[in-house]
Amino acid sequence: MTDETDATPDPGRDPAPDGAPLPSPCPDPAPDGAPVPTPSPDSSPAPLPHRLHQGTSAPPRHPAPHGASGRAGAWRGWREAAGAALYGPGGFYLRPEGPAGHFRTSVHASPLFSSAVARLLERTARELGTDEVAFVDMGAGRGELVAGVLAAVPAGLRVRAYAVERAARPEGLDPRVEWTDAPPKGVRGLLFANEWLDNVPVDVAQADASGTARRVDVREDGSERLGAPVTGADARWLERWWPLREPGTRAEIGWPRDEAWAAAVGTLAAGLAVAVDYAHRAEARPPYGTLTGFREGREVAPVPDGSCDITAHVALDACAAAAAVPGAAAELTSQREALHRLGVSGGRPPLALASRDPAGYVRALAAAGEAAELTARGGLGDFTWLLQRVPGGGYCPA
Repeated sequence: MTDETDATPDPGRDPAPDGAPLPSPCPDPAPDGAPVPTPSPDSSPAPLPHRLHQGTSAPPRHPAPHGASGRAGAWRGWREAAGAALYGPGGFYLRPEGPAGHFRTSVHASPLFSSAVARLLERTARELGTDEVAFVDMGAGRGELVAGVLAAVPAGLRVRAYAVERAARPEGLDPRVEWTDAPPKGVRGLLFANEWLDNVPVDVAQADASGTARRVDVREDGSERLGAPVTGADARWLERWWPLREPGTRAEIGWPRDEAWAAAVGTLAAGLAVAVDYAHRAEARPPYGTLTGFREGREVAPVPDGSCDITAHVALDACAAAAAVPGAAAELTSQREALHRLGVSGGRPPLALASRDPAGYVRALAAAGEAAELTARGGLGDFTWLLQRVPGGGYCPA
């Protein structure tokens, strides 16, 4: 996680005039050779950092983004540019190394996460009154979560597993997993989207000197300029969910994520849909947005050339409203609280276990350390879970 608390406030700086290049809204990329941050000081080798970052309190300044070149390309909105950079030919998410080559999610941090999701799947099956249930892994990466869930489900629970991903199916994946580029329709069970919505590309808006929200255009080298005023669906979404009033303030326009989440929830005939991501709510939107990049274990400037991940926090409250189901409540809670409910605790094992079962004590201590990482304040524990129930025949919401 990158510390951005040293950003120097500059509230009097005017935004660039129409068509003029804008400074990039994220901190300097780490210099070559800088140490990769690690949440576990005694681990070796150092793990990649979590893909968690904070919105800045003021517009940071830094030189031209890493990777800038003479091949600037045409001006485009961030939604189009990021979509091509992430999912187009040779895109970041289609590379052989997959996301795990550049950052860690909760799935990579500990198998305790997959086990907790398996328990949630089991609970969902009980509430549905069935021993046959679907598990849909949205944005499956290389299938790490779905494989972990299948390994952890109890005997007797029959699971139809789906991995929804644009990249090719990885070799060696459990043959029970159906690999698909779209979620199946009409299934009953658990749909789980871990750090998927943050990679649904969105446009970026910035208020000009008069307070008018304008689209931010970007080139392939990451340089930016203010474009046309925001209109239509973009303007309506901003006004409801993230109004821009002060010159220089920025927002990521989230309606494409709302639509993506509503469509995913709509594929369930009954069950539970869960989205896990770094998020913000209407009462605490970051004033300068959260758009950033990740590459090879470091947070970097977002450059839409396919060289890095491009991501931004998710307005999960807006997603919840877009996918609202009559008669079913949606809940937003922290990962820390959600995992505690599912039996993941960072508490130390009793010392008496050390004398009675030394090896068991060591295993329990290691598990407690992993649980602490998954639920840590200022880290993975601060992720937000959106739980959206879909009532159906034989289903009783908890």
